[in-house]
Amino acid sequence: MTLLPVDEALRRVLAGVQPTPAETVPIGAAAGRTLAGPLVAVRTQPPFAASAMDGYALRLADATTGAALTLIGESAAGRGFAGRVGAGETVRIFTGAPIPDGADAILIQENAAASDDRVEVREPPRAGQYIRPAGLDFASGATLLPAGRKLGTRELALAAASGVAHLTVRRCPRIAFLSVGDELVPPGTLPGPYQIVAASALGLAHLAAAAGAEATDLGIAPDRTETVAALAARAAADGTDVLVTMGGASVGAYDIMRPALGEAGMTLDFWRIAMRPGRPLIHGRLGAMAVLGLPGNPVSSLVCALLFLRPLIGALLGEPTANPREPATLGADLPANDDRDDYLRARLAPAKGALPVVTALPRQDSSMLSTLAEADCLLIRPAHAAPARAGDPCEIIRL
Repeated sequence: MTLLPVDEALRRVLAGVQPTPAETVPIGAAAGRTLAGPLVAVRTQPPFAASAMDGYALRLADATTGAALTLIGESAAGRGFAGRVGAGETVRIFTGAPIPDGADAILIQENAAASDDRVEVREPPRAGQYIRPAGLDFASGATLLPAGRKLGTRELALAAASGVAHLTVRRCPRIAFLSVGDELVPPGTLPGPYQIVAASALGLAHLAAAAGAEATDLGIAPDRTETVAALAARAAADGTDVLVTMGGASVGAYDIMRPALGEAGMTLDFWRIAMRPGRPLIHGRLGAMAVLGLPGNPVSSLVCALLFLRPLIGALLGEPTANPREPATLGADLPANDDRDDYLRARLAPAKGALPVVTALPRQDSSMLSTLAEADCLLIRPAHAAPARAGDPCEIIRL
C-alpha cells in the first residue's frame, strides 16, 4: 500500500474546512479567542493633542533663552486648562494632559526655572517637541487588527483602547478525545497486570486548548467495535467539530478503529501516511464532524496532533495558515533516510550570530515520552534524504 506524503495528508485534512460560527463576547472574556472580523476603532487615540512630558505649555515664539513667562494655570490628565495661552504666558502641564489652546510647544521642567507665577526659559524647545498630536496612535474608523488574529495581551489592550466593549470572535472548536484499548487506565488509577496509564489524552487536550479549542475527554473505550462506533456517533450528534481517537489505528487483530468508525458512518479519506512516528493516521468525516484517528503510542499521537490537529484548529478559527518550520544547522551526522519523513526529537543549542544548532536525541522509540519532554524541537528528515553531516542546513519545528 502506497503511503500518503505528509504535505498531501495535511492538505486533505484542511481541504474545505469552514470556520466556526461567529459570536459576540464581552472584551473581558475574549482572551485567547480569535477575531471573526476586523477590529475597527470607535474612537481616536489620543482624542486630543497631549503632552508627552511634565513641563510648561507655551508659544514657541515666546520660548527664547532667558525669557520670563507668566504662569496662568495648570493642565493635568483628566483636567485640562479651559483658557487660552497668549503672548508671554505659560501653563503648567503634566504627562498625558491636553495641550491648551494657543500653545504649540512644551518646555520640559528640567529646562525651566519656576518661581511663584514666573517661569524662566533656560533651554528653548523645538516646534511640536513633546506634543502627541490627536490620533497619533489611531483614528476612529481605522482597522486595527484583521480577522483571524488571536487575542493575546497586546491585542486586548489595543481593543480596549479603541473603545469597544464587545468583540466578535469565532466559536471555540469543539474537540473530543477518545482513548481506545483494554490495556489502558485513567491517570491516577493503579494499573492492573499488563495495563498502562492512558497519557495521550491529557497532553492532547492541553494542545487543543492552547490552540483555542474547547477540549472534551470521552474517556477510555474497550477494544469493542460496537462501543467505539456508538461513542463516535454520539460525538457527532453532540455537535463535535473534531473527534480525535488514540489507539487501534494500525493493522493488528485488535486495531479496530477503521471498522468501528466505518460502522458509525465515517467516510474514510485516507489511512497510513509516510511519516515516522505516526504512520497509521486515519482521516475521515462523520457527517459534519472531522475525524482524526491517531496512533496509540503517545509520542506518535502527540507528534501527529502537532502536525495535523493544531493546523486544523487554526483553520476552524479562520486563522491564517502558518508554516511552523524554521531553519537550523545540524549538530551531528545523520544517516540516509528511508521512504518516510522522520520527525526526530532533538535538542537546540543557540549559536551566536548564526542559526541554532540541532542534535537528535539518541533514542527515538515512539513509546518514550521522556525523550519528548527532553526535546526542544522536532528535527525534520525528509523521505529519501541523503546522509547529512554536522553543519548541514536542516529544518525544525519547535515544541
